[in-house]
Amino acid sequence: MAIEINSITSTKAQRSTDDTKLNQSSDQPAAQQETGKSSATDTVSLSDDAVQLGKVEHSVATTPVIDTQRVEQLKQAIANGSYEVDAGKVADKLMQFESILKS
Repeated sequence: MAIEINSITSTKAQRSTDDTKLNQSSDQPAAQQETGKSSATDTVSLSDDAVQLGKVEHSVATTPVIDTQRVEQLKQAIANGSYEVDAGKVADKLMQFESILKS
């Protein structure tokens, strides 16, 4: 199957090809063009927030999702009326959580 293109002359096609070669060569250093590898060493640095987020992500990933034994204990305590809430302990935990959020 042949496609006939009448509007493009060989000069235009050649000029287009030459322009593409110029653009490619000006974007990359000569050493990189020859070897295909970067001539400088790349470095990456992470912010303190990114490092902290990585630690939190690891902690969450390694923590079990559900402690079924504890859930059963709480269900039984609620069912038989022996479950008691220590308001002071709840308040302390809320304050610890708030301090973590502020830092």
